[in-house]
Amino acid sequence: MKRVTSVDVARAVGVSQSTVSRALADDSRISKETKRKIQKAAADLGYTPNEIARSLQTNKTNMVGLIMADILNPFYPAVLDLMTQQLHQMGKQLMLISVPAGFEVDDVLPSMLQYQVDGVVITSAVLSSHMRDLLQNRRTRVVLFNRSLEDFSVNSVCCENRAASIEVARRLINSGHRRLAIIGGRPDTSTHRERYAGFEEELRLHGLELVGDEIGGNTYDGAYEAALRLMKGRRKPDAIFCIADVMALGALDAVRSKLGMKVPDDISIVGFDDIPPASWPAYDLTTVRQPIRAMVSRTLSLLFDPDNFPPMAVQVPGKLMVRGSARLSAPVAT
Repeated sequence: MKRVTSVDVARAVGVSQSTVSRALADDSRISKETKRKIQKAAADLGYTPNEIARSLQTNKTNMVGLIMADILNPFYPAVLDLMTQQLHQMGKQLMLISVPAGFEVDDVLPSMLQYQVDGVVITSAVLSSHMRDLLQNRRTRVVLFNRSLEDFSVNSVCCENRAASIEVARRLINSGHRRLAIIGGRPDTSTHRERYAGFEEELRLHGLELVGDEIGGNTYDGAYEAALRLMKGRRKPDAIFCIADVMALGALDAVRSKLGMKVPDDISIVGFDDIPPASWPAYDLTTVRQPIRAMVSRTLSLLFDPDNFPPMAVQVPGKLMVRGSARLSAPVAT
């Protein structure tokens, strides 16, 4: 069966092929009546525009690339869903590439750029200077999501990680906790560094030091084992701050199921992200809620703002969600 083309639609309506292309692209130069006739003819004939051909004409694909390195973290499916929704409302599509374990952005970014995406959002740990130069030379916009670079050479959007972690430490200390420990994720990420630094900074301000410091690798299993190691230490913690909820869930299950401890009576556990399971009755996790909707909106604004130069590092405030996994008294008025 012969494939229907824009030439067939043009012949049916009695207009030129270029008029059909402009009408289906919602060009304001084409009258509403002509657009209506062309749209009806296209539907009757079963014609759909060739987006690849259109992109060659306009030099735009209306596609945004999303490079995600931690796709198993329950935080990111919500990000993916919201970003897809907001892009759809803008008439754009999302192309997702997951970075396999053991690989970096540099390994997958060239493949994505072959599709001529209009912009790239990256949630991975690092972006090399070589790749930054490549993106700049191609004039491809890029925004780091939930990540930042110390030299501010690339647009970035993240939660106020340091400030939120300071608040977590302050609330725990003001509620009587003195033996505080932390379970980190990946030390090479900005989220790990900022949350760790904020938490430790507040402890020092009160004359305290961490009684334990373990790496959970941003995984449930990693944090499960990390929590058990912490509880074998000479000074057992009375509170553990996990810099991601997926690790807080692992720590919770470890101290309860393996050690028979009561949470929060014996130990307080606080997370960061507010993923869906955090509010489940089985966990009732006290955590910092990341403002995902606002972060996604700012990310896409930076991606498509033609006047956005020099690059910006946007930080959006988080919110401490007090639930049942931590013994927290009311905040002290200042």
